[in-house]
Amino acid sequence: MFTVLGFGSNILTIVLVAAITAGKRSVKDGKRVSFLLKVSLHLIPALGASMALCDMVLLIKKMLDSSHVQYHEWIFRFSQFSVWVSFELLYLIMNLFATPILIRHTFSGYHSSGLEVWVPLGLKESFTALVDISFGVLINITRSTARPQSSSWMEEELLLPSKMDTGQGSSGGASKGVCNCWNLIAFKSIKPVMECGVKRQLDFEDLLELPIDMDPSSCHSLLSTCWKGQQRNEYSHPSLIKTICRAYGWQYFRLGLLKVLNDCLGFAGPVLLNKLIRFLQQGSRDYDGYILALSLGLSSVLKSFLDTQYTFHLSKLKLKLRSSIMSLIYEKDLLIIKCISLPLQIGIALYLLYIQVQFAFLSGIAITILLIPVKLSVLSITMEVCRSVLLDEVNKWIANVIAKATKSMMEQKDERIRMTAEILTHIRTLKMYGWELVFASWLMKTRSEEVKYLSTRKYLDSWCVFFWATTPTLFSLFTFGLYTLIGHQLDAATVFTCVALFNNLISPLNSFPWVINGLIDAVISSRRLCKYLSCFEKETNTENPSNCLVFSCSNKQIELQDVAVGIHDASCTWSSSDQKEINLVLDTVNLLIPKGLLVAVVGEVGSGKSSLLNLILEETRLINGSVYRNGSIAYVPQVAWILSGTVRDNILFGREYDPRRYSEVLRACSLDFDISRMTGGDMAFVGEKGFNLSGGQRARLALARAVYHDAEIYLFDDILSAVDAHVGCSILHNAILGPRMNQQTRILCTHNIQAISAADLVIVMDKGHVQWMGNPLEFTCPSDVAFSTIDEVSSCSEVQQRDKGSNISSEIQQKISEDEFICTPDGNQVTDESEVRKEGKVEFIVYKSYAVFAGWFITILTCLSAVLMQASRNGNDMWLSYWVDTSGRNQKPLSTTFYLAILSLFCLANSLLTLVRAFSFAFGGLRAAVKVHDRLLEKLMSAPISFFDLNPTGRIINRLSSDLYTIDDSLPFILNILLANFVGLLGIAVVLSYVQVMFLFLLMPFWYIYRKLQVSYKISIHLTDYQRRTHIVNRHLSTLV
Repeated sequence: MFTVLGFGSNILTIVLVAAITAGKRSVKDGKRVSFLLKVSLHLIPALGASMALCDMVLLIKKMLDSSHVQYHEWIFRFSQFSVWVSFELLYLIMNLFATPILIRHTFSGYHSSGLEVWVPLGLKESFTALVDISFGVLINITRSTARPQSSSWMEEELLLPSKMDTGQGSSGGASKGVCNCWNLIAFKSIKPVMECGVKRQLDFEDLLELPIDMDPSSCHSLLSTCWKGQQRNEYSHPSLIKTICRAYGWQYFRLGLLKVLNDCLGFAGPVLLNKLIRFLQQGSRDYDGYILALSLGLSSVLKSFLDTQYTFHLSKLKLKLRSSIMSLIYEKDLLIIKCISLPLQIGIALYLLYIQVQFAFLSGIAITILLIPVKLSVLSITMEVCRSVLLDEVNKWIANVIAKATKSMMEQKDERIRMTAEILTHIRTLKMYGWELVFASWLMKTRSEEVKYLSTRKYLDSWCVFFWATTPTLFSLFTFGLYTLIGHQLDAATVFTCVALFNNLISPLNSFPWVINGLIDAVISSRRLCKYLSCFEKETNTENPSNCLVFSCSNKQIELQDVAVGIHDASCTWSSSDQKEINLVLDTVNLLIPKGLLVAVVGEVGSGKSSLLNLILEETRLINGSVYRNGSIAYVPQVAWILSGTVRDNILFGREYDPRRYSEVLRACSLDFDISRMTGGDMAFVGEKGFNLSGGQRARLALARAVYHDAEIYLFDDILSAVDAHVGCSILHNAILGPRMNQQTRILCTHNIQAISAADLVIVMDKGHVQWMGNPLEFTCPSDVAFSTIDEVSSCSEVQQRDKGSNISSEIQQKISEDEFICTPDGNQVTDESEVRKEGKVEFIVYKSYAVFAGWFITILTCLSAVLMQASRNGNDMWLSYWVDTSGRNQKPLSTTFYLAILSLFCLANSLLTLVRAFSFAFGGLRAAVKVHDRLLEKLMSAPISFFDLNPTGRIINRLSSDLYTIDDSLPFILNILLANFVGLLGIAVVLSYVQVMFLFLLMPFWYIYRKLQVSYKISIHLTDYQRRTHIVNRHLSTLV
């Protein structure tokens, strides 16, 4: 695309210079060159320089991608860029002897008695024209022979077609460029979705498929590679910001260039408006007026197009960044050791993803401030710069205070979400003992501290809004006041051009406070994420275990390939801090377990049995020593981990379904009869954490999952204690000692006498040490360890004799499953309550409820102050118009002091109303946030226990974390923008209707069309996105559990 644009600009330059040279008049002719020609003389060199600069950036990217770049390419690009810049700079500094053609035709009124020697001047003009034409031909020839770039961001696929139109393929490669160009302009690929949204409610299946570069796996791979490189380069202090810049910096840089170009194009409107007003004041009948009006309209259309492209590609970059960081955090959750507590909740991590990429909007602020005082005196420029610097210092101090408040607020938010998760985890116990109000009061204290820091941030943010929202009005007062006081007279072209430029300040300056807040949040959150991502991970320290302790019952040499687990002088702890005094849970443990053995680990409570299994899993912090594992591991914890889904989903857990193996596993784990009684069989929904199942069924389901995966090493943490004695006996003989596992290595923590007698090796743990290890025949029961009673053992013997090594009889099966499966009173299975999605527009009761929470007085005061603020701004502009009209009618004008006094009153009123609006919005938003949380917590604590069974914990936590963050911060901000834009449009509509009533007839149809287009997709997509995010939170919390 850049090659095509550069080729066209070079051709146009050749034609332009040739036309100027061929048609130039004599120097004595005072006629003026048309405005379009003057604009072209500026635009063409600037465009050529921009294309050359982009080519150089592409060359840098090729080098970063390890592509070979020829030296002549660099020489040509730099020379091309230098010539274009020199071409433009020489024109701007009006060097007559260097560029006489441009100066002569642009400034026709330029005369000097010292320039009457026309022959040398003509020769210089001819030479300049010849150089320009030669340079254009050189660029043209070189570009046509150069090797084209492989692709560019403008040639990427916008979005892949959805499932509804997958059959509509491309007819061939020749039409790909045209199709991409049309998609770039009109977003043609989104048309099927919008048509579907008009007919019915949009679902997830109706959305477009993601392009390859936006696939979460590719995004994760890119960011993960960059993060690992950052950890290697800066091991002690890795930076997530640098990682993001390395992964997505090139894409962000391209968006920055597009944003700068878009902001620069925003100044075309005021400049063209100035030219148009001066043209109307002169009363000329040339066609330049039509050209100016057409250029003014085309510049607005082009700016809208560029702004749309910028927003679209920025949204794509946001999605890439969000998905890659989420996947990076999830990967860390899987790799981090269990002893490190989670210092970061999912809601805190997610809002970083929304604010991290927002500081792109800062690119337009510097340009706007530097180019405001067009055609004004140096004194005005100096005063405005001083005022801006002063406001910068004030906002810098405010930003520092906001940063401290934000950090404290995040810490309190973390604590509140942690307490909420703990309350929801043990909600049954709280309900049983009636402790809801006690824990709710503790949660309210944390919420109060959070709101205290939130209020500090909001009120300081209001001061930022006040300072920057009043800037355009104060600019007009100071600028025009100084301009008139030093002796200049205001005219329509100057005033309305400056007012248009001041209005360009409104958007960037209004966004400046939340950009500052976003940057502060991004820095603080990135540091906290870096701290979490830098936590210790599982690292298998494979060491030759030849020096490990040899079994006392065997003197034969064991080869390394025959060893399943080897532990050498291992000491570990559950503490994650670097304290000098560490409480070791295992101290100097030495083990060597050959393959294929059944190992029974016994000991009293707290002796280190579970810690030994976690040491093998590398979930503890290893202080010294080494751990060797040879083979895949399946782990069954003492408290069964059940995935929210069906029975089959929990057993397969991503593996392929093998009917024969599946049936054998169900019989071995005594689950076949239970499943036959379930509604839906093995497709029955077990609920979150298996709330539809009894404790014994959960343990057997977790065991079935481990058995089905055919691991080489099995770790069982006292699973027999979760079931009845006869059920445990059946599981022991059919599963642990059964044909599917008798060749595998099994390490079983147990107090079951029968399991100990069937073991090949017994390990006795005592206070973190291996007290004894040997053959079960030599094992003597410690006096302080409680084993299964004689009645339980005899019961197991009876069951074993009755079964005769086969499956349990139907009588025993019925006894196992009796009264274990949870059902509702009507006999139906309890299922998870699906989240109901509202259809249509947002109901009025929702807005009314928020207004009630904020307070009707605050709501009315905020709306009234916003309307009056816009009225004062419109009054300020109308007074300036009246001032200009009075000065241009040759009437006796009033004193300048009088005009400035009225203008000052409008500015004062606007400033006071802005202050009232900012603080009333902050107060109302805080009041609504407090009441929403209190009402939500009250309803939650008074809900019956069935409510928590039907609604996943992740969904509830999402309400109290990310949704509440929306109420705290995002919703007031969005409502503030909505109110400001609404009253701004209302003020513009009133002024335009006052000047031209026909405007109303154009406004209503456009309003109807935009409303229909937005309603067809806006609400549905937001609700679909919300449901998917809730699903992600549920999965994440299930993983953490």
